[in-house]
Amino acid sequence: MKPPKTARAESSETPAEAPRYRLRLFVAGASQRSERAIANIKAIGEKHLSGRYDLLVIDAYQQADLVHENRILALPTLFKELPLPLRRLSGDLSDEKKVLVALDLIPEELHEE
Repeated sequence: MKPPKTARAESSETPAEAPRYRLRLFVAGASQRSERAIANIKAIGEKHLSGRYDLLVIDAYQQADLVHENRILALPTLFKELPLPLRRLSGDLSDEKKVLVALDLIPEELHEE
């Protein structure tokens, strides 16, 4: 009898076309714009990545050294670290198509300006 699969075993069998995303979102405290950005990226992540993402929210007020180190000029700013290439996008992430382009989930030519 085979042992039951663990979550780790199942995730290691994920097809190559379904990579795991590593995202970092820099925000300015608990401002409305920051809260909107957090809610928007979580909604997009659940809708389009089906839980295949890790999101780290970084408060610029509490971790100013990371803001300087990453050369953040505007808040909120989203970094897509994995899969490569690295992408960054600023704003409240309310333009879903723009976020999907930044995450490489849809081709840029499908995003209408």
